[in-house]
Amino acid sequence: MASGTNASRTDAGTGSKRRSLDKAWLEAWIARKETLERQWTEPRHYTELRDETMQVRTDLKLVALIWAVVAATQAFAAGDPARGEAQVAACSACHGQDGATGLDPTYPNLAGQNEAYLTGQLRMIQSNERNIALMAGQLTGKSDQDLQDLAAYYAALPAKLSQAQGDDEQIARAEKIYRGGIASKGVAACAACHSPKGNGNAPAGFPAISGQSSAYTIAQLTAYREGLRTSDEAFGGMMRGVAQGLTDGEIAALADYLQGLN
Repeated sequence: MASGTNASRTDAGTGSKRRSLDKAWLEAWIARKETLERQWTEPRHYTELRDETMQVRTDLKLVALIWAVVAATQAFAAGDPARGEAQVAACSACHGQDGATGLDPTYPNLAGQNEAYLTGQLRMIQSNERNIALMAGQLTGKSDQDLQDLAAYYAALPAKLSQAQGDDEQIARAEKIYRGGIASKGVAACAACHSPKGNGNAPAGFPAISGQSSAYTIAQLTAYREGLRTSDEAFGGMMRGVAQGLTDGEIAALADYLQGLN
């Protein structure tokens, strides 16, 4: 079984902290790309080498996108968790008092999610850009500062611990997709944007996805694949593009793996 989710996630804050995206990670990807390109001169199966090189190039494009998004979100204003706490009574009815014990397993865990992502989703839900029937009217009358305060409150809560339920073979299959993608289908590595441990990328507003219930993750990846969720428009439909290359079985395996990732 996969072990429990890391319960501590640190909000990146503003200013210099938002400019501290791990350069070593980017440099590692570049070094790997250069190594692969040198190996073209060595005897190795052509298809294997071609697919691996294509995958690294895809992942590097995603890393470049992350840097662009970080640069575009430097002006993000932080919310106030204390003010947010005063507004969560209605939220708790569905998402639980701890923000991680939903009334239904298809409801997201909000606790420990990064503030930038939560703020962005709340704005889209309020404007109906992201249409969630159960959220209809919940954000009516709230100011943008109210939304930021709600996001700050949930970001400050400890994330939920969970565990994968699949067997070793299923978990290994999902881990391979998560860390390396599927080059033959153009599926990028999830870790390129969501980090190796699933903690997301707070400065860029990419969500933490570890510890989410498998039912929620399945529902969201399926919605992206079928074009029913389009909240990735600002990122060029990136999630829809990734999900289109995943089968139901691959989505289920990934969802279970993410539930226990730490």
